[in-house]
Amino acid sequence: MDRQAAKQWIDGGRAVLGIELGSTRIKAVLIGEDNAPIAQGSHEWENRLDHGIWTYTLDDVWTGLADCYRDLAANVEAQYGSRLTKLGAVGISAMMHGYLVFDAQDRLLVPFRTWRNTITGEAADRLTELFRYHIPQRWSIAHLYQAMLGGEEHVKDVAFLTTLAGYVHWQLTGEKVLGVGDASGMFPIDSATADYHQRMVEQFDALAAAGGYAWRLGDILPKSLRSGEPAGVLTEAGARRLDPTGTLEAGCPLCPPEGDAGTGMAATNSVARRTGNVSAGTSIFSMVVLEKPLRAVYPELDLVTTPSGDEVAMVHCNNCTSDLNAWVGIFEEFCSLMGMKTDRGRLYGALYRHAMTGDADCGGVLSYNFVSGEPVAGIMDQAGAPMLVRTAESCFTLANLMRAHLYSAFGTLKLGNDILMKKEQVQVDRLMGHGGIFKTKGVAQNILAAAMQAPVTVMETAGEGGAWGIALLASYLVTRRGDETLEKWLDEAVFSGAQGNTVMPDPADAAGFDVFAGRYRSGLAAEQAAIAALRD
Repeated sequence: MDRQAAKQWIDGGRAVLGIELGSTRIKAVLIGEDNAPIAQGSHEWENRLDHGIWTYTLDDVWTGLADCYRDLAANVEAQYGSRLTKLGAVGISAMMHGYLVFDAQDRLLVPFRTWRNTITGEAADRLTELFRYHIPQRWSIAHLYQAMLGGEEHVKDVAFLTTLAGYVHWQLTGEKVLGVGDASGMFPIDSATADYHQRMVEQFDALAAAGGYAWRLGDILPKSLRSGEPAGVLTEAGARRLDPTGTLEAGCPLCPPEGDAGTGMAATNSVARRTGNVSAGTSIFSMVVLEKPLRAVYPELDLVTTPSGDEVAMVHCNNCTSDLNAWVGIFEEFCSLMGMKTDRGRLYGALYRHAMTGDADCGGVLSYNFVSGEPVAGIMDQAGAPMLVRTAESCFTLANLMRAHLYSAFGTLKLGNDILMKKEQVQVDRLMGHGGIFKTKGVAQNILAAAMQAPVTVMETAGEGGAWGIALLASYLVTRRGDETLEKWLDEAVFSGAQGNTVMPDPADAAGFDVFAGRYRSGLAAEQAAIAALRD
């Protein structure tokens, strides 16, 4: 990185900011004119189970955003001796789906219901049947319809329904818009128009009318925008939301707000057809851009879009690294108990690498990482029960223990992708992995390749994640030439000289993962029984 050039970009107000509100961390990435990160900031947060609902408060959102921005500004000043006063563009991203509803006076009607909630089964099933299109439980329209079915008092007062990214963008710009990728996790999108599917809109409006509601979907959903379309500018009030010190100037443009799926596609250059990516964090999902529509409707496969509006098959799993992180925390506590000082990053690396010395099938050790329900695996409960199981004959070693936890992180993803690859015969030329779990070389990447039985590439930027992805989409807004496509722009402006490492699936690891997956499927009944037995 050219530090002098970075300082000039910052001082000249040409640096671009991307912020993503993930499940456990809010992260900010500042990029320069070369689209590479030059500064970062973060804020740790966590959802809470409040009266049976996974939620964050709006105060959590704004205190977290301000702290994240403060951390970024401090990082800029420490590195370059500069103050962030002006930005070239801003992009906002967040975890997709969920339910944020406001009345005509812009008051929040009920606490934010996040993607993690599995309380909309009846609505999701009914809408899937009505639309002949799979509607997952976490989608915004399923939450709205479930509230209608339940006769919830607030529904009659709904004036605006949006996602977390859409909400933050609205507050920063005054614009009620959404990137088409994030919009596709609210309601089905017609890829030909990059807008809400009109037939299904009319079908839902008929349900609303029959229920006596005065609003229609066109009145309450945010406007859907493709990547590269103007989405408003940072207002004075919005600037103070981000930077309460008053240092940041208003007026810079914002790109359409996107969900973490869309930013993952941008961050891994996976927006072209026959490309795909796996984004791993608190949740995990794979995205494969389709050449043609699927032949059937599958409850394990969601249809969403790229930030440009092309159709994508998505396998979304609620659980990935939370249980794994908790186990690493146990070993960190043990080190402290024994008087050993250790850095958590070093501990992750040591445990991950040691896992690869274990048996390819984990020696009979089986792990389920279900902190919350997992619909892809048929676990519909709101709260899960992480579980470790072995028999007397299992080879219970530290390596097999950690390997089982890593396999479990990708276990449910494999269930869904077996349908996509084997039943639908979908072809993938390139599968990219991104997220912090891929930082330790030769571990998660190799395991994912074994699970998917496909080559997996991890770029050097794999750990940058969605905040970098939304920063790229903001940069695309202000730097693309004419009608240059996002696919072409990413190829030429961002990834032309990018370094990456591709691994082929190891046959022994792939065979071992298949054995593990067989046990995993068979043991799901035990996991369901554990949840039922421990339920209040």
